[in-house]
Amino acid sequence: CLTELGYFRGRRRPDDIHPLKGAGMKPTNSAVIELRDLQIKTDIGTYGPNDTVPDVHILDLSLGLAVDQVVIAQDGMKHVFDYDPLISEIDRLAADGHYETQERLITRIAIACAAYPAIQHIEIFLKKSPVRAGSGSLGVRLTLDETATEALRTKPA
Repeated sequence: CLTELGYFRGRRRPDDIHPLKGAGMKPTNSAVIELRDLQIKTDIGTYGPNDTVPDVHILDLSLGLAVDQVVIAQDGMKHVFDYDPLISEIDRLAADGHYETQERLITRIAIACAAYPAIQHIEIFLKKSPVRAGSGSLGVRLTLDETATEALRTKPA
């Protein structure tokens, strides 16, 4: 073992540099529902006659839940988080008219997610493509921890 051989004498051991250690955080159990590469129908931005207008908007969504929403004793929808109503709400929000910015749609999606008490933390990534001359993508990412998600529950849509 490297410790017994004195390798770490005067050096930091791997357990001393754990990314959560020293930050006041403890590693915890977690469960995450991930939605990836969902094309949403939305109208975002204002473009001039020579601007590249995006063909597609892609949504990635990660929702942190309590582990007991995933590790279940018996099969059945009543034991898990039903994400279908949330996806329907996201579709409704995306089609709810013109958005000047991706940020406003992301804000509304975050508020919709926070409306579900089972959701503890949220990560949203919305990107559009193409950006220039038929290539590239550009996106905005929002990450909300448990405290920020809880605070968002009280904000108006």
